[in-house]
Amino acid sequence: MPRSEEQAIEFLIDLLETYSPFGQEGPISDLILREMSELGIDARRDEVGNVIGEVGNGPHPALLLCGHMDTVPGFIPVRVEGGAIYGRGAVDAKSSLASMILSAGALAEEGIDGRIIVACVVDEEGEGRGIKNLMKDRLDVDYAIFGEPSGASNITIGYKGSMRIILKVGTEPGHSSAPWLFENAIERAFDLWGAFKGFHLPGEDPNSKFYSMTSCLMKIRGGSDSTSVPSECEMTIDLRFPPQISLEDIFSGARSIVEKFGEEHPKVKVHMEFGDITKPFEADRRSPLVRALSWAIRTTLGKQPTLLRKTGTADLNVLWEALKIPMVAYGPGDSKLDHTPYERIEIREYLDSIKVYKAAIRRLFELHGGEPREGAA
Repeated sequence: MPRSEEQAIEFLIDLLETYSPFGQEGPISDLILREMSELGIDARRDEVGNVIGEVGNGPHPALLLCGHMDTVPGFIPVRVEGGAIYGRGAVDAKSSLASMILSAGALAEEGIDGRIIVACVVDEEGEGRGIKNLMKDRLDVDYAIFGEPSGASNITIGYKGSMRIILKVGTEPGHSSAPWLFENAIERAFDLWGAFKGFHLPGEDPNSKFYSMTSCLMKIRGGSDSTSVPSECEMTIDLRFPPQISLEDIFSGARSIVEKFGEEHPKVKVHMEFGDITKPFEADRRSPLVRALSWAIRTTLGKQPTLLRKTGTADLNVLWEALKIPMVAYGPGDSKLDHTPYERIEIREYLDSIKVYKAAIRRLFELHGGEPREGAA
């Protein structure tokens, strides 16, 4: 049966009080299974621990609502204060998860002409086992909304791509009492980092945080306690890139940096590897999904929605690459509070997001009936 506002608040508090860092999602999945059952959602748990519920009938239109049960480690005592609920996961992303579950439950009670799949995945903050297993099921859906904090009156339509670049710098070893005779691998590595810090390509917009590339030095390791000039140093760089920049151009540009460095430092050897790669995503703002959510925000909250493009990445990037269907991210909360000790969600915003989800899903299914399926750009 549909939940009252008081029951919706109690459900979110229960989720927050159930500590669920990635790898420890068992207790919260039990809680979600019970809630879905009481709401009339047909739910099951898959082999990696994802909880998947279904509402409605008929193959199409079909909408995937996807959120994650896990959080980063670090429990925050749950409390209600000043119209907000504090707790680990309040923003990232249990409020979004609760909103999706409760809106699907309400629509199950009211009836819909279509199908909703609610996927509560594990390990989003870890290695992404949950979303990877979900992709194996070859979901036959037309649209997807990911429960991530955008703010109740905003819609996230873009995420940057990410790439790890591993650089291993090697020099001839020597005694630290005569450093002028030898190349220091750590010092040369920092010189190389300087070149990558300024790595840019044609097609970027230097005035945009989203449409430009950024590099961050994530890790550096080298040297020893012996009286030797460091002869080995390894760096890991996190590169973020926008949709208009191709992987081929990044590979070519990175190799050019290393080649030029080698010409300037002939006594230094550099080995470069490309690690994990996540491709960028940007939705078609004209798609029925964006239009349905925008309409729901205007009519339900009386606000003009803002379309956000974020500099991070999400599970959405991975699933979009596999399915190529219209997708966005939507959910209550301020993402600046993600992973901080100050995570909190405004109660009114959380309750508003449930209403927006309900209205948007109904509107989306109406639009789908009169329009062809569209892809994302």
